[in-house]
Amino acid sequence: MMHRPRILIADDEPLLRAELRQSLAALWPEAELVAEAADGYEALRLARALEPDVAFLDIRMPGLSGLEVARTFGARTHVVFVTAYQEHALAAFDEGAIDYVLKPTDPVRLVRAIERVRARLGTPPPDLARLMQQLSPKPAAPSWLQATVGNSIHFIDLSEVIYFCSEFKYTRVVTPQQAEAHIRTPLKELAAELEDAGFWQIHRAYVVAVKRIAAVSRDADGALWLSLRGHQDKLPVSQRFQHRFKGM
Repeated sequence: MMHRPRILIADDEPLLRAELRQSLAALWPEAELVAEAADGYEALRLARALEPDVAFLDIRMPGLSGLEVARTFGARTHVVFVTAYQEHALAAFDEGAIDYVLKPTDPVRLVRAIERVRARLGTPPPDLARLMQQLSPKPAAPSWLQATVGNSIHFIDLSEVIYFCSEFKYTRVVTPQQAEAHIRTPLKELAAELEDAGFWQIHRAYVVAVKRIAAVSRDADGALWLSLRGHQDKLPVSQRFQHRFKGM
């Protein structure tokens, strides 16, 4: 005999949690509500401890969002997202892999979500990676940067940047006019944000504008080095990123 489906509810609004709890008790009486969470971190802790079969997750919560919590579930838990916002590409859910309910709770939509989750309980939850990509698109790269130069703040056009260099707690921004500008954004974060804007990470300490690469050379030890347009520095390419220069 199958065990009763175990449910976790996570929403930072107590009244909406209560409304969803009451609706689930009426529409899915054979299910067992095992826990409620008021923020993303509590939801993650409870999910890891209790391993619910189904989680109703508010997309926007303090701490961690419902999307971030869902990423940690793997093949353990089926997810139904709860949202008050239409901008979350809700049409993507209609492919059938994941479901959602709108706030305030729509009984018709909730019945549909319950039916779909019930039908999937005997199978592993779907891979959320592609859906997460649709719901969390990469933010657009900024067109300019606000950087510190000595005791002043400079506004630097992204198109002027030759490369970024990681230096302790800061990232140095190098342009044809400026070599000592610094920003607080970590290099790893910049690399992810700027790849679609024509920047490549070539080393754990360097991100370079592709249009500024003049040549790639290999030294006597087999290491790759970049020569740059408009700048005399040569930048190392670590083994991890040499695939970007397969022709060498």
